[in-house]
This record gives sequence, structure tokens and C-alpha cells, in this order.
Amino acid sequence: MIQPTAKGKRIKFMMTCLCDAFYADVAQASYEVLEHLGCEIEVPAGQTCCGQPALNSGEWESARKVVRHTVKTFGGEEPVVIPSGSCAAMTRHGAILGFESEPDLDEVEGLARRSWELCEYIVQGLGIDSWPGRFDGKVALHRSCHTRGTKVYESAVTLLSSIEGLELVEVGELEQCCGFGGTFSVSFPYVSKKMGQLKVEHLTEKRPNYVASLDMACMLHFGGMMDRQGVKTPRLHVSQILKKALENR
Repeated sequence: MIQPTAKGKRIKFMMTCLCDAFYADVAQASYEVLEHLGCEIEVPAGQTCCGQPALNSGEWESARKVVRHTVKTFGGEEPVVIPSGSCAAMTRHGAILGFESEPDLDEVEGLARRSWELCEYIVQGLGIDSWPGRFDGKVALHRSCHTRGTKVYESAVTLLSSIEGLELVEVGELEQCCGFGGTFSVSFPYVSKKMGQLKVEHLTEKRPNYVASLDMACMLHFGGMMDRQGVKTPRLHVSQILKKALENR
């Protein structure tokens, strides 16, 4: 997976499909966090899906069409900041796999080198290793599969651990998938359900006050399972915790 190198506070913000469809509050929280850091933020109006669902389904030609649109929409030299580990993984790794034999591979790799997950951008890109404010409660932080090979999870831990009043609790089988996997949950629903149930058990076994995620797709999956099981523990995207901490300065 390509590691991003471009830095700076003039950025382009990728909202992601799930923010658009389900988690507008996550997009708002992420935007406000970036504003707090003094970023000059552009939200390209023409952005759509990153192409990951099509790629995961084996519809590579369809995925390439979406990726080409994304590359065009987010053209330029600015860092592209994404509040989703899976979408960031797509722009930095999955998309490249789909273009290995294509003449425009260089353009896709160019986007990959500028793409950052939100917490990773804050810590690794801007060099910020502490966060102001206060957030009271115990938090279980889910580590999504798509953050492997990156410093996304570690960056989130760095920020959350520095917030006054916040206690990160241990999560069992941290590397275990939540069972969503995009189209995997559709193709293998029974396996996906069992994996999700196990993930919910591990996320809640220490009785946290909140369950947090860096990836809205994972949160949508295990959050739905928590609701059906009657588990009342609130779920928050990490950006929402950062925003709430700022409100309690």
C-alpha cells in the first residue's frame, strides 16, 4: 500500500458515500475538526463513490470508471483527507490493483500518494500528537481490516489517549474482522453474522461507555447487530469524539 507523502493545510475533503447516505454528522464533525486545525478545505461537488464496492464484487471495469472520475474530481496537488479507513485503503491500494495494466496507472498512483485517512493526516501529516479538551468515558476502539499496513489505528490511539477524561479499554481479538467486508456480508450472510456477533462481544466485554470506529462501514455493520441484540452502548466515529472534546475545552 502506498504511503502518502504530500503535506499541508490546504486540503480536499472526501465525504464518502456512507457519510452522504447515513452519517452526515460524521462528515460535519470531520470538517469541524479540520477547521480547528486551520485547514483550508475544499469539498469537490462532483465526488461520488471511491469504487470499492464494484472492485470487491469483481466488476473491475465498472470500478475503473468510478476511480477515473475520482481521480479527475480530486485532481491537483493538495492532500485528500478521508474520514474512512476503507475508502482511504481503496484510493491508496485497491484502485492501483485495478489499474496495473492500464495506461493511466500513474494518475491513480498520484491520487494514492495524496490520500490520507483523517487521524493519520492529523498525526502523521501535520505532526500533531495530542488533542485539546475533555471527553469523559471509557472507549472501545474498533480496528478495521482496511487500516492494516498503515498508521491509521495507531494515529487514532495517539489522539484519543491524549484527551483528558478518556480511557481506552482493551478489545479482544483486535485484528479480527467485524464480518462486513462490503459485498462479503451479502455473499456470505451467515458467516458475516457470526463474525459480527463475535466482534460485538469483544467490543462490549469491558463495558465501555462508547464504542468507536475509524470506519463507518464497520460501524454500520456491528452497530446494526448491536441494535438487534439490544446493546445500548453508543457508537461514535473518532471524529465525533475529537469534536466533542473541543466543545469541552
